[in-house]
Amino acid sequence: MPRLGAVEVEPVKADVLDRSALRRAFRACDLVFHAAGLVGSRPPELVWQLNALAPRLAVEAAAAEGVRRVVVTSSVAGIGPAPADRPGTEEDIYAGWGLGLTYPDAKHEGEAEALAAGARLGVEVVVVNPSYVFGAPVDRSQPGETSTRTIGNYLRGRLPAVVDAQTNVVDVVDVANGHLLAAERGRAGERYVLGGHDVGWVELLERVAELSDVHHPLVVLPPEAGRAAELLRLPKSQGVALMAQSWSYSSAKARRELGYRARSLDRTLRETIDWYRELIENGAFGAAPPSAFSLSAAAVRLAGRTGVLGAVELAERYVGRRLVVRP
Repeated sequence: MPRLGAVEVEPVKADVLDRSALRRAFRACDLVFHAAGLVGSRPPELVWQLNALAPRLAVEAAAAEGVRRVVVTSSVAGIGPAPADRPGTEEDIYAGWGLGLTYPDAKHEGEAEALAAGARLGVEVVVVNPSYVFGAPVDRSQPGETSTRTIGNYLRGRLPAVVDAQTNVVDVVDVANGHLLAAERGRAGERYVLGGHDVGWVELLERVAELSDVHHPLVVLPPEAGRAAELLRLPKSQGVALMAQSWSYSSAKARRELGYRARSLDRTLRETIDWYRELIENGAFGAAPPSAFSLSAAAVRLAGRTGVLGAVELAERYVGRRLVVRP
């Protein structure tokens, strides 16, 4: 359990797809937090098993052991992309079908299955839907997970582009507190968005540059780039397609019913930046081999030094949108 650092816990190893192992882990418990999952799109079979099937198995095992309440960690991805004209809410009908995105589909299926199992078996199931999570982990020596790598890759000069779309950023500490509040005050059968601040990806990286005093040029991709990447089967295409959706979300329900609150965006970004700088200074990433993203980022920086990006910026007035950003 290295990621929990010095937190006092009694570790119990169990396969989340093994009903018997889950029952042994849940024995004599009154409350279960099911936070297991896989953030990604490949291999799709495993993504589906861990995100869509495992929540139901957890609730079924909890019921078999007499557990009263299960808090299931989903994601705003499980609610689906937000409507074009307003922030999304827990009441929105899932709009992800047809996009061909494995992760949102699996998260939506997982929370639906967990809620149905809870209603069927008499277990109080509460779902929490965090947005895009930043912040430092309990053990600061551990490298970043998927979401924080956006900032880490930018600081390391390995981020070539950003999608011109909206997201919602939340601090990991606020998400953890939101889980505790959901366990204490959440209504069974309900879900709660644990979000923070709606912000565009371009504006977010500009703020990271300002707070860190690290400045790398970035290509600005239109939202349509996500679909194009999927059609062309480019590397990390589903990640680009996910970022290209609107993930603007309201946490009004969690504030109203749970007493949930989110800290300032700048505080979250500063703590994430400081943590990543510690990792970089301590050599946590070693001599990372070049990747398609890092080579692309180097090409963008070269284009900035040689004046090519200046010509691209001149073209912005003709296409009517930003093509490049120099944070």
